[in-house]
Amino acid sequence: MVGGRKKRVLASGVFDLVHLGHALFLRDAKKAGGRGAKLIVVVARDSTVKRLKRSPPILPEETRRGLVEALKPVDKAVLGSDRFDVLGIIRKYKPDIIALGYDQDSVAKIVERHIKMEKLPVKVVRIKKFEKEALNSSTDIKHKIARSIR
Repeated sequence: MVGGRKKRVLASGVFDLVHLGHALFLRDAKKAGGRGAKLIVVVARDSTVKRLKRSPPILPEETRRGLVEALKPVDKAVLGSDRFDVLGIIRKYKPDIIALGYDQDSVAKIVERHIKMEKLPVKVVRIKKFEKEALNSSTDIKHKIARSIR
């Protein structure tokens, strides 16, 4: 607890075609906050996904947000900003911990730069990669679907 309140953990991602890797990432993100932590998940907007990945997500943003919020470790899922405003999100949700996935290197650099510049009391933790299992990434799922309809 921080100052009498439970720790807030913030995690983010696209979460297109939710799979076991996403569930394990969110489970471990919440664990990073300790007992009673609250997990808030920022789901990328469709416009952000298109800009960063050069293709739209399969599922629309509100569907992805709803699916993420339905997962057991998640206390609240929100849509990100259209402008990819990392500092605005940090200021709004005031996390004690930001949990990043093993593959979020570019986001990690942005988050760490803002925390340092603003002298924010936020800890960044990286969640390890889980053992590779069949269909444990959205890209793998998309490729398998594409192969099956050829």
